[in-house]
Amino acid sequence: MRKWLIPLIVIVVLGIIVYSLTAGVNNTAVEYEEGVIKNWADVENSYQRRSDLIPNLVSTVEGSADFERGTLTDVIEARAKATSVNVDAGNLNPQQIQQFQQAQGGLSSALSKLLVTVERYPDIKSNQNFLQLQSQLEGTENRISVARNRYNEAVRQYNTYIRKFPNNIFAGMFGFERKPSFEAEEGAENAPDVEFDF
Repeated sequence: MRKWLIPLIVIVVLGIIVYSLTAGVNNTAVEYEEGVIKNWADVENSYQRRSDLIPNLVSTVEGSADFERGTLTDVIEARAKATSVNVDAGNLNPQQIQQFQQAQGGLSSALSKLLVTVERYPDIKSNQNFLQLQSQLEGTENRISVARNRYNEAVRQYNTYIRKFPNNIFAGMFGFERKPSFEAEEGAENAPDVEFDF
């Protein structure tokens, strides 16, 4: 009777060890993946805040009758394009992030052009609403930077975890794949040219 009991105990103990190991890897990977999804939502939330500020900024600037309409149109169109890009946080891939970055980069460029153009109009620059909106926009840009950094840190933690041995074996079995980082736009390493044509 004892001959079959010892192998049974060994099999049960090995089964418990394997189960604990795979369940632990899976649960931790799920936790890290949820962290990536949450941090991506924070990135989108920061960009949404910026998009929400733009109509107020445009309305304030538009109040100046002689302001250049082309610049305002560029900002409005860039905002529409940026808000039309939807990214599924549960299925992030480099192409989706690239598309998102391009749309947001276009909006950043249009906003920069607007703020430089405003420098030519002292009545707008002295408008209290404009100054408050400009300050909020600057704060939002900082929030975007912080959110992107936190997202990248969550991605780094997740990707490192699922690539370590033996986690990589179980992560592959459970369908966990690497998540893309938020990278700087091409050419961002170069300082922008600033020209004032007054």
